[in-house]
Amino acid sequence: MRLVPELTWRIPGRADAALDPRVVKLLAGIREHATLRAAAAELGVSYRAAWGLLGEAGEQLAGPLVDMQRGRGATLTAAGERLVAAHEKAIEAIGRLGLEIELPSRTPRAATLAARGLHVAASHDLLLGEWCDRWAVPQGLVAELAFSASLESLTGFARGDAEVAGFHLAAPIDEDDAAGFRRLLDPRRDVLIRFAAREQGLIVQRGNPKRLASLADVAARHVRFVNRQRGSGTRMLIDQLLRQAGVDGSAIRGYATEEYSHLAVAATVAAGRSDAGFGLHAAANRFGLDFVPLSRETYWLAVRQRRLESDIGRRLRDGLAGPSLRRAMRGLPGYSIRDAGAIMPIGAALAETAPR
Repeated sequence: MRLVPELTWRIPGRADAALDPRVVKLLAGIREHATLRAAAAELGVSYRAAWGLLGEAGEQLAGPLVDMQRGRGATLTAAGERLVAAHEKAIEAIGRLGLEIELPSRTPRAATLAARGLHVAASHDLLLGEWCDRWAVPQGLVAELAFSASLESLTGFARGDAEVAGFHLAAPIDEDDAAGFRRLLDPRRDVLIRFAAREQGLIVQRGNPKRLASLADVAARHVRFVNRQRGSGTRMLIDQLLRQAGVDGSAIRGYATEEYSHLAVAATVAAGRSDAGFGLHAAANRFGLDFVPLSRETYWLAVRQRRLESDIGRRLRDGLAGPSLRRAMRGLPGYSIRDAGAIMPIGAALAETAPR
C-alpha cells in the first residue's frame, strides 16, 4: 500500500476551520474551464455539492473565492487565485521532499471497499452522476463514484481497484476498439448490467449558425472544434465516426484541443471558445445550446458475477430498475432507461463490430 502526504489548509487557532480538500481542486477547475458545472463534473461531484463546498469555504474565510455572474460563467476572486497558486507551490515543494512510503497490505482493496458500499469507476455520464448523488450514495449502495476514461475505468476494474466500471459502446464498434475492451473483461468472471441508452452528437451554438450536420461538415468548414481526451469512450466514438466518413482528424481545426467531460465540452462552446464540440444531448441542454444527434449508444456497468449475486449486487439491480433512476433522468434529454438493470454477457455486448 502506498501512502502520500496530503496538504490541508486551515485557519490557525480554530480546530474546526480546515478547508475541505476538494475546494482547491474545484477552484483549479473553475480557473481552467470558467464554469462551475464543468469544474464540478471534472471533480466528480454534483453542481449542488460544488456550490455547497464553495459556500461553506466562503463562510469560513469571510469572503467569496469565486465570482459567478449569469451568462458570464465563473472566475476566481483575488482570494481564490492566491489560494490555488499557494496550493500548487506547496504541492511542488512536498513532491521534491520525496515523502511517499510503501506499507505492506494484507487486505485487497476490493475487499475493504466491499464493507462500505460499492466503488464505481466510470466514464463521465450525467445521469449516472445524478443517480448516485440523489439516491445511490445516500442509500449506502455506492461509497464512491470516480469519473475517468472508459478504458481507464475498466483497467481499474480489472485490477480490482473498483467493483463496478461504467463504459459506453455504440454499435457497430470497430474491431480494434472491441479488442481493447475484451482484454479488460473476462466473460467467465464478469457480466454487464444495462444502465441507459444515450444520444451523442455535435454540441453547437444556439440556432446552429454554422449549419453543421456532421463531423465532415466540421472539417470542411474549418470551424473551431473541441475534442474529448484520448482514451475516453467518446473520443473512440469520434474517431470511429471520422473513419467511417473518410475524414482525417488533422483536417479538423481544434482536433488536438481536449476536454475531460461532456460538461466541459459544452462549457467551452457556450463560452464562445469553440463553434462545436461532441458530447451528450443532456450536456448541450444544460448550457442552452443546440444539439445535432449523430450516434445512439448503450452505457454499461461491468461487475463481477459473484458480486452481482450478493446482497449488494441485488440492491444495485433493484435500484436501477426502480423509480430512483427515472427521477434522476428528469431534465436530462437524450436518455432512455428501458431495460435498465438487465444482464447481458460480455460477448453479446461486443458481438456487433463494424466491417473491416
